[in-house]
Amino acid sequence: MKILVVDDEDLLVKGIRFNLQNDGYEVITGSNGVQAVSLAQTQAPDLIVLDVMMPEMDGLTACSKIRAFSNVPIILLTAKADDMDKLIGFDNGADDYLTKPFNILELKARIRALLRRARTAEPKQEENRLTIGSISLDLDGRNAYRSDELVDLTAKEFDVIEFLMRNPNRVYSREALLDTIWSYDYRSDIRTVDVHIRRLREKLETNPAEPNYIMTKWGVGYYFKK
Repeated sequence: MKILVVDDEDLLVKGIRFNLQNDGYEVITGSNGVQAVSLAQTQAPDLIVLDVMMPEMDGLTACSKIRAFSNVPIILLTAKADDMDKLIGFDNGADDYLTKPFNILELKARIRALLRRARTAEPKQEENRLTIGSISLDLDGRNAYRSDELVDLTAKEFDVIEFLMRNPNRVYSREALLDTIWSYDYRSDIRTVDVHIRRLREKLETNPAEPNYIMTKWGVGYYFKK
């Protein structure tokens, strides 16, 4: 598996590269947002670790530009711990967020979790398409469609909508979705679920303000209406 690590802190990049290479990953590196976008296009990494504060182009802008042509999982690194900064990161297409300083073991755990989701085991032939109403998922290609029109989803957005569509009419709390989709303790960032639900409605619902499928059970959680 190939991982792109982009950060303007040279020592940090060397440390991450050393640890990931020891785990058997191929690692390519960059030091600014412009390089991040270019390397994402030319090297086709399986996952990107991207710093937010960088010269020439910041990580949020780079993340948004990468999302224009790729659904590769992206982990943002930042020195800020503010919830709003995290939500902005998710709005720009990030799949995960890690605050500096961090434990390298936690970074590796999050990388494994995202890669596991991205390479979901190939489904049985009869289950390669999941359709409810006007929303359809190609489970082999991990593509989403609204009325047969391709919709660009991030890896984590696809995970959320697939899970809800596989379990229609069943209400899941935000905590349950965090435990199931993110696969580790993410409770301090519980609004992560709200951001992903909002983005899914914007992309898949005809009128996001009055959704037909991705529903809220007030005070309980979210569900997919069949």
